[in-house]
Formats: sequence, structure tokens, C-alpha cells
Amino acid sequence: MSNSNLKLKVQNFGRFLSNMVMPNIGAFIAWGFITAIFLYPSGWFPNETIAQLIGPMISYLLPLLIGYTGGKLIYGERGGVVGAITTMGVIVGSDIPMFLGAMIVGPLGGKAIKEFDKIIDGKIKSGFEMLINNFSSGIIGMLLALLSFFAIGPFVVKASAILAIGVDFMVQANLLPLTAIIVEPAKILFLNNAINHGIFSPLGIQQAAEYSKSIFFLIEANPGPGLGLLLAYMAFGKGAAKSSSGGAAIIQFFGGIHEIYFPYVLMNPRLIIAMILGGMTGIFTLTLFNAGLSAPASPGSIIAVLAVTPKGSMIGVISSVIASAVVTFIASAILLKSTKNTEKNLEDAQANIATMKSKSKGLNTEHNYAKVKKIIVACDAGMGSSAMGAGVLNKKINDAGLDIAVTNLAINNLPSDVDIVITHKDLTDRAKQYAPNAHHISLTNFLDSGLYEQLVKSLLATHTVVTVETEQPVKETTNNIFQLTADDIFLAQHAQTKEEVIRFAGQKLVERGYVKPEYIDAMLKREKLTSTYLGQSIAVPHGTIEAKDQVLKTGIVFCQYPQGVQFGDEEDDKARIVIAIAARNNEHLHVISKLTSALDDEDIIKKLIETDNIEDVLSILA
Repeated sequence: MSNSNLKLKVQNFGRFLSNMVMPNIGAFIAWGFITAIFLYPSGWFPNETIAQLIGPMISYLLPLLIGYTGGKLIYGERGGVVGAITTMGVIVGSDIPMFLGAMIVGPLGGKAIKEFDKIIDGKIKSGFEMLINNFSSGIIGMLLALLSFFAIGPFVVKASAILAIGVDFMVQANLLPLTAIIVEPAKILFLNNAINHGIFSPLGIQQAAEYSKSIFFLIEANPGPGLGLLLAYMAFGKGAAKSSSGGAAIIQFFGGIHEIYFPYVLMNPRLIIAMILGGMTGIFTLTLFNAGLSAPASPGSIIAVLAVTPKGSMIGVISSVIASAVVTFIASAILLKSTKNTEKNLEDAQANIATMKSKSKGLNTEHNYAKVKKIIVACDAGMGSSAMGAGVLNKKINDAGLDIAVTNLAINNLPSDVDIVITHKDLTDRAKQYAPNAHHISLTNFLDSGLYEQLVKSLLATHTVVTVETEQPVKETTNNIFQLTADDIFLAQHAQTKEEVIRFAGQKLVERGYVKPEYIDAMLKREKLTSTYLGQSIAVPHGTIEAKDQVLKTGIVFCQYPQGVQFGDEEDDKARIVIAIAARNNEHLHVISKLTSALDDEDIIKKLIETDNIEDVLSILA
């Protein structure tokens, strides 16, 4: 394995560990506040009654949150539920806080239910999906909880005991400061969150459960070294670095954004020595005073640090920050004064930082485009908008001769191994929660041909073209393909608002026996999330993903509005073709793929908008 591949795997692993902890930092801080303020008898304001919250939170709440998040990262909400059930097994089967156990079994639960769903994909009869989904998650969760209780939990307890012995040895032998030799350079490579939340936070939580504080919370988050470096630039730096370092110091020390000082180190790489010395001094000072924090300080601001500092550690923590800043300042001053015109330009260093940061997060560098194998176009319910977009992109991918899978899914079902996720700009942040390691592309129009063409060009620059004999359709996971009939087509309609259009289309779905009447309200609710207008005069209203149990059988109605009805945000976003969708699985994709195939032909779209003959629509879409 090459060094670059090994580094990427380490970054991805560290990022995954970090992503299990970071969404729950608020819960950790809440627990830290309660511990620091109310712990009896050593809190700032000890209260034996309120202190009863401390034990259950650290034993049950926090591990369950980590286990749920780990499962969710693998397989969305469904993976999160099974991950939480599995985590309960390691919690009950041990007498220590099970954070390391949760980080193991949470993703295991998500992976197990994901693999099960792959096996049964397309094999469930319509109407039985909810029954199978609920029972499968319950049974698999139960089995994994038992496995965790009898096997994984005891193993983690023994491993934690061994780890605790090693950590205690390092503390007693005053070797813990040596961790700065690894931590400080790793931070410059943007592994700071992975180290802090993926390694030190779980270790710190285990230690804080026993001693109500931990040194591990401040090893990476100490703002002292960064402050000392920037103060040295203020005094002895040159040019833009000198003039900008004051503002950077305020942002770093009070805002907790440590990344802001990374370019200043890259301008003069020898300064990493000063950072290591400062970090070692801070850790040594903490061990000298036997000080620590009651919870992770996130972000690493002096305000956040002091907020979670127990009363008995206040002097030690403040001394650690000051000592590390002073040592870093002195060492940086010596190195800066002994440097003669070897500093890089600050702008160049910041550009290097941006590149390094994008690579550490797996963004769309040319290297990553070369590894793209799976693209998913996602929307809220995975029925219409994303299916249309996937159809358009899939056609362009196949026409270009690229061996890349293109599918559509609901955001909640995004898998962890997807390379690129394309979704509406209003849904991108939500999609990142389910597929944090993917590259995310935002759009405002799922039929944005220009965006798809640009993506295909980027892929062509790094992929080998293969011969594709026939166009590959968007994946259909069932053989029960829906067939559009004359009774599903309604031509020459008129309406003033899109709400009228949606109610009319929803009522036709009800009359055709496809949905329950409640589905209409779900269609209106879905429209309020983001517009279902796709562009090119087409809208595809449908219900929310929660409304699938109101679908009796998969169905589509085609409604034609020759005069157009305002659907989107722009003045020209008028829908003349409205396809209302009610889908249990993917039986409707046959019709969607037919429509997307017609999008390249303006005459066909025009015919669908203007025709007064139902047979014309059937000949194109049926």
C-alpha cells in the first residue's frame, strides 16, 4: 500500500471516529457543566440531588448517542436505531462507561441492517415493507444486543483495563507530554478533530467517569501554543504575517478556531518545533497540578476551556495555558529571528492549507474523481426529483462511456460508501449528516444539464472510457413495473396556484386507488420543504418519505397545464407538465426514465405540453 493511500485510510478512519462524537458534543458539554457545577462534594455549587444526573448520563445517554450516531453514519435512521439497540448490550453488560464499546457496536449495528436490506432488496411484496422493516430491525438489534452483552462488552472491558494501565503508566512516568510530538504535527495536517474527538475524547470520558476530570480533554484543545506562536509573529514577524497575526490571535484564543494559525506554521516549517515544545509544556503542567477538564472543550477556546474546568483544576488549567503560550512564544521568537528570508508567502501558505483541508475532508480533488464509482442523486423521498435527475445524469454517464453507477435514493437512506451525492441546495446539509465522507454537489434544478455535463467532463479527465452497448436504466429494484394508462392522464387543465395543482393531482391519485386521502396533505407538506419543480416546464409533486404508509399501491398521474402554473422561485419556473407520484418501491421508475430520455428532444416536450390526444402521451411514456 502506498503512503498516500495509507494516509487517506488513516484520515478516513479518524474522520469516522470523530463524526461519531462531534454531533453529540452538546450532550457532552451539558454533562460536563452538570459535573463541574453540581458534583457532590467537589463541584462549584455541590448539590447531591442534581448530581444524580451525572451517573445515568455518562453510563446510558452518552454511549447511546454515540452508538446511534455510528449506526446512522453507516445506514441512516434505520442503522442508527439498530446501532442504539446493539449499544445497549455493551452498556448493560459492563460496569464502566461504554464509549469505546459504543464506537465499535454502533457502526456494527448499522452495517448489519444495511447488509440485510441489500439481501431482501426487491423481494418484499407490496404492502409488507413496514412489517418487514420493523421486525427485521427488531430481531437483528436483539441478536446483536445479546452478542454485545455476552462477548463484545466483556472484551472491551478487558481492553479498557489494559489501556488504562498503559495510560496510568504514562502519567506516573511523566511520559504523557511526549504525545505532543505526534499531536502538534498531526494538527497541521488537519487531523485535529480526528485526534481530539476520535481518540482523546473517549479516553477522557472514561477517565472523567472515575475522577470527574481528565487531562485528555486538553491535550489537543489547549489554545496556549497557538496563542504563543501568533504573539511571536506580532513581535518578530514580517509583512502580511506580522500585520494579520493580531487578529488571528484573537480568533484562535477566544473563538477556538485553531486552524487559523496553521498557515503561519507552514510559512516556516521549523516552527513546528516551537509548537511541540509548547504542547509538551502544557501537558507537563497539567500533570504537575493533577488538573483536567470535566468534558471536551469544543471549540478549543479559552472560554470553552474555562467553562468546563472543575473548581479544583482551575489553577492548573490556567497555568497550563499560560506556560504553553510562553514557551511557544520564546521558541518561536528564536526561530523567527534566526530565519533569513526563508518564509513562504502567507497567501501561498493559506492556499496550501485550503488544498490540504479539502483533501483531508475528501472533497472533489482530481485524485478523488479518479476513484468515483458510485453517484447518488438524492431528494427527500427518493421518488420523483432525484429519479429524474439520476435519469438525466445516467444517460450522460453512459453516453460518455464511463463505468460509474448512478442511482437515486431518499436522503435518509444514503449509504456510507457513496462517492458523490447530488441534491438540492436546501437539502445538502442534511445529506452531509448521512454521507459525511462523500463529496456533495448542490443544485437548484434537478434537470440542470449544464451541471451534469461539467461533472461528466471532470470524470472523463480521470477515468478510462469503456464501451457501453446499451444504455443502462436507472436501477429498478422490482419486476412489478407500473404501467401508465389512459385513466392516469389529464389534459388541458387550468389552475391559479401550485397548491390547486397539487390538490387536483392528489385527488386523482386517491380516485385511482393509489393512495389514502391523507396523502394529499403529505404532498403539500413536501412542497413546503423544497419545490418539486425540476425545470423544463416539469414538476413532480409527491408525498414525504413518512407518508409511504399512506400509499396503497404505486401510481402516477400525468397532468397537463398548457398555460403553465408558477411552481419554482424564478418568474419562468412555470410547470406545464405535472407528474404526481405515489410510490411504495421503484415500480414508477420506468415512466420516469421514459420522460428523462425525452428531455433532450424539445419537440417531444413541446408535444407533451400541447397535445390534446391522450394516445400521444401514452406513445411517449407508456
